[in-house]
Amino acid sequence: MDVVNGYAKSGQPFLLSLHFNAPHWPREGPGDEAESERLRQAGSGGLADFDGGSQKTYQRMIEEMDKQIGRALQVLRANGLTENTIVIFTSDNGGERFADTWPFTGRKTELLEGGLRIPAIISWPARIPRGQATEQVSISMDWVPTLLAAAGALPDPAYPLDGMNLLPMLTQNAPPVSRKLFWRYKANAQRAARDGDYKFLKILDNTFLFNVVEDPLERANLKERHKDVYQRLAREWYEWNSSMLPEIKESFTASFDGKQLADHFGAKTSDQMPDIPVSPDD
Repeated sequence: MDVVNGYAKSGQPFLLSLHFNAPHWPREGPGDEAESERLRQAGSGGLADFDGGSQKTYQRMIEEMDKQIGRALQVLRANGLTENTIVIFTSDNGGERFADTWPFTGRKTELLEGGLRIPAIISWPARIPRGQATEQVSISMDWVPTLLAAAGALPDPAYPLDGMNLLPMLTQNAPPVSRKLFWRYKANAQRAARDGDYKFLKILDNTFLFNVVEDPLERANLKERHKDVYQRLAREWYEWNSSMLPEIKESFTASFDGKQLADHFGAKTSDQMPDIPVSPDD
């Protein structure tokens, strides 16, 4: 609030990046000093404890975060800055232990949709109509080119951006643009690629093709029915990966056992899971 007040008085444009720790571990709501003290004790598990928290605590943390965001918005309003200030509210990854990621499967640290899909809300009353939604597939890296475009600036050509400018979809109701997105995650050799409605996914040696629009729960593995799409996305992932920094050793370290992996997809045993390693020639 002091930062916004200072810039408002000076009349200067500003960028404020505000990151809340809540809702996140340590799982402490307002007034939870006793829990803070417990976590400080040796043998308690510390910040990454597995015996603390509850959905009620999670709710109180969200309510407190919401209250503080409200204070930040109020100071914009008090300074007459609301109309022409861009406000973005978003998360950094999918939900954790007490979060509800329905209708998606998976959590934080997973490339299932529950680990990838996050809330994203943008407000710019001067340019963006209120109360609308867009079907544009987007990724967090889109915010940089979007904000540069909003400010009338251009990216440095020596440092090409990975994202795209979302302003045409947000301000002019432009139709969604088809695009490809790629991911990799260091645990369980996770790999994913999305093109249109289809998503290639690899967890350890289990590989999948999902239509994440018709099947957001990622239950129907289409890799045999649409083998051409599966093979193309797998090949394109490898081509993309070859242009990235090398994967680290931890990328191939298993932390799932077969039962956990099967449980994610509603299978009774890991034998019901696909077990076909993917290679560029697959």
